[in-house]
Amino acid sequence: MQDYRSNRERTEKTKAALIAAARALFVEKGYAETSTPEIVAAASITRGALYHHFEDKRALFRAVVAEEAMAVTRAVEQATPEHLAPREALIAGSNAYLDAMRITGRTRLLLIEGPTVLGFTEMKQLDEETTTLTLKQGLEAALSHGRKSGTPVDALADILSAAFDRAALAVDAGGDVDRYREAIALMIERIAD
Repeated sequence: MQDYRSNRERTEKTKAALIAAARALFVEKGYAETSTPEIVAAASITRGALYHHFEDKRALFRAVVAEEAMAVTRAVEQATPEHLAPREALIAGSNAYLDAMRITGRTRLLLIEGPTVLGFTEMKQLDEETTTLTLKQGLEAALSHGRKSGTPVDALADILSAAFDRAALAVDAGGDVDRYREAIALMIERIAD
């Protein structure tokens, strides 16, 4: 049992080191300019260990992006406890999304490099499993609370998700986060009314 646990711990430690090193390099240099020898050197791991854990550089990149998406989802979920009214939860969640996307490099990884490297379909699937799922749940609660059945929640979530992403890109480029928070809150208020 001890060997199994130590092997599992070593595996997780190696994967975490690779993901952390890759994240730093992908943020600094971009996916295309980052080589696997650079990643393994930064992680102090052998190249064989990289390919033992990840099929290729793209698979490692996907792991980095998935970890970033999960971090954003956790931030949104922490900001939206169940006791909040649906409308307030949507606003708190959107604010948490903007805050989470302000982590250095996250916008580049999730909104620029991710779609370029992984493609729209794969990024949309990842998004559906993370932040968009949380958004859909919030919209369903807000709209059912306001008795607006029949609203195409999936399409509405796609549109709002795109608006949130655009706001995150604008804030990352130096835009005033408070103005975007205000605009998003206004949009949510109108949808929920």
